Amino acid sequence: MLGTLVNFSAIIIGSIIGILFKNGIPEKISNTIMQGLSLCIVFIGISGAIKGSNILLIIISMVIGGLLGELIDLDNLLQKLGNKLEEKFKGKGIKVSEGFVTASLLFCVGSMAIVGSLQSGLEGDHKILFAKSMLDGISSIIFASSLGIGVMLSSFSVLIYQGAITLAASSLKGILIQSVVTDMTAVGSLLIIGLGFNMLNITKIKVANLLPAVFIPIIYQVILNIMK
Repeated sequence: MLGTLVNFSAIIIGSIIGILFKNGIPEKISNTIMQGLSLCIVFIGISGAIKGSNILLIIISMVIGGLLGELIDLDNLLQKLGNKLEEKFKGKGIKVSEGFVTASLLFCVGSMAIVGSLQSGLEGDHKILFAKSMLDGISSIIFASSLGIGVMLSSFSVLIYQGAITLAASSLKGILIQSVVTDMTAVGSLLIIGLGFNMLNITKIKVANLLPAVFIPIIYQVILNIMK
């Protein structure tokens, strides 16, 4: 859990710095920086997505994951949670929901979150999560300067999500072979592309409702193991 705890702390520290500098960054500059970061997010997503080893499985994962996500309506649940957090700051002129939802998705669905958490749990190797902590810390400064305290609250999403993957990894050691991890990473990277497009106001994809797709390759491998 060390890697996840460091990541959690980095987002909080970065967010605090971003909030402190919020009034010192002109809106014009802040918007341009956000657009630049959004393009970087799209690039990161494309880089991870093209590494997928089983295109058919990735397509099936997106379809089944989207179906499950819509039935559960994860996007709505995240929005409601963000709105509840926003109510806590009611009257203080603080918008929480957008920052919380956007940052939670960005910090959780990327390839580094998945692979790093798996390596942390399987091998006790925290290098990827340490690197992710540095990137998330820097990103949270920029995002918090534009989107506010919701970005800092997203650190708890990271703690729960990455912590759960890390703790579950040891019990799934026989299933999480390289091809499964690669396909999980590819699916997560597609979601990152969708998030980047949303941030650029090109699309309005319910990225949260596609989150279950990330875990479909695990179920596929379990079925293969049973059939063998």
